[in-house]
Amino acid sequence: MLESSADTVILGAGVIGLAIAEALTAEGREVVVVDPAQPGMGASYGNAGTIADYAVMPVGSPDVLRNLPSLLFDKNSPLAIRRAALPALLPWLARFARQSLPGPAKRNAAAIAALLADACPSWQALADRIGAAAILQNKGCLYLYETEAAFNAAEADMAFRRGLGISVELISPETLAAMEPGLPAVEGGAAFFPQAVFLNDPGAMVQALAKHVFARAGFVQTEAQVLTRQFDGVIVEGPGLRLHARRVIIAAGAHSKRLALQAGDRLPLDTERGYHVEWDMAAPRLSRPACPTARGFYLCPMQGRLRVAGTVELGGLTAPASPHRIAKLVEGARAVFPDLGAPDREWMGFRPSMPDSVPVIGPSRAGAEVIHAFGHGHIGLTLAPITARLVAALVAGRAPDLDLRPYLPSRF
Repeated sequence: MLESSADTVILGAGVIGLAIAEALTAEGREVVVVDPAQPGMGASYGNAGTIADYAVMPVGSPDVLRNLPSLLFDKNSPLAIRRAALPALLPWLARFARQSLPGPAKRNAAAIAALLADACPSWQALADRIGAAAILQNKGCLYLYETEAAFNAAEADMAFRRGLGISVELISPETLAAMEPGLPAVEGGAAFFPQAVFLNDPGAMVQALAKHVFARAGFVQTEAQVLTRQFDGVIVEGPGLRLHARRVIIAAGAHSKRLALQAGDRLPLDTERGYHVEWDMAAPRLSRPACPTARGFYLCPMQGRLRVAGTVELGGLTAPASPHRIAKLVEGARAVFPDLGAPDREWMGFRPSMPDSVPVIGPSRAGAEVIHAFGHGHIGLTLAPITARLVAALVAGRAPDLDLRPYLPSRF
């Protein structure tokens, strides 16, 4: 049994928890990170690697709401649900539907955009601090439109994003072909986000972050199961563990709901099951990430491999991976690159999903000795250094440089 104390205990060793640990140790704070898995695995490893400063749109929108029944119950949809999980998901889906109405969706997009405003420079600064700048690629990102109708329909979406401060260019099929000659021709063209940054190996980046952090912080590999508030802090208990902390930061991603409830906050967190497949290859098929928008996944030219990542499946934390979702990713990748053989590996992980697509960042309603930092959905990698900066300000008693009201647990 490890019995000890620490100034700050961070529950979760994914990219959010590690970035928070990096920010706090840089200010000289004593930090212990607790996680049952190896640091930096899970969604922090298996994502599309894109620092998506353009990803201001919540998952829920009026368009999604209009098509929600067909989207959820079509097993080939980019947004699908495991039918066995439907009863447990009904309260979350009711909230999701309300947040998809025009007013809430617009408000949620503005809240996400405020967080994303300096995502790329924040990541560049973090990569410099941990000696991993070579993993960053500054070539932007593409949304691909297979038809002219889809391209024309995207104009309103891109105008809305520009209104939120996003840099985006709508480019012709000819310009796209010049930028990415390895991609097949498309009728519609593409949206090019020039400021987006790409990690060509997100696993290596998070491992570099973990190495940097654990030169200064402690790590306990076990599951935090019980949080107990006391007059002078919080007791964290789990198998072989009893830690007394002045404060606890819950950054356990999709596993945060139970811990938040013990801290006094009933929050509507649920789980998106994300997938990727990879093909090893010496030379990449493209030079920047590209999303065929009709198919809902990213083509990611990772170091030594092509990763195809994406789609949304609502289905909880316990069910096995869906062979059908893997097969749809393979089918979609072969629609772009028909000569691809069998993939070299496949993966499934868990995204922490809030019904409004807005993360929870801020102190617990029951007291600021517990701080929440989870629920980032598709943009956890993107928002890691920004979340860390906000949490570090809260820990130090400084006013954060962003109004936290849209992100507080008290919004529910």
